[in-house]
Amino acid sequence: MYLKSLELHGFKSFPEKTVLRFDHGSTIIVGPNGSGKSNISDAIRWVLGETSAKGVRGSKMEDVIFAGAASRRAMTTAEVSLILDNTEEEGKLVD
Repeated sequence: MYLKSLELHGFKSFPEKTVLRFDHGSTIIVGPNGSGKSNISDAIRWVLGETSAKGVRGSKMEDVIFAGAASRRAMTTAEVSLILDNTEEEGKLVD
């Protein structure tokens, strides 16, 4: 089983629907400070059932919803989908 993709919409710094696809092997996420890298791991924790706001680096659970910016209104909901692939063929994962 492997993480195939992560879809975020309205979660923290991802107001637009964003799809991250993970191929076989290693995936590295890089960017400057404040670009949302840690929000990706927060999204994975949240979709897997984290119920503590501190567990997703917030003070209250509403902090996971995009709070708005100078050029964008705040969102009212957040959605994260985790897509796993459990397909195997002769001991190897198949796309």
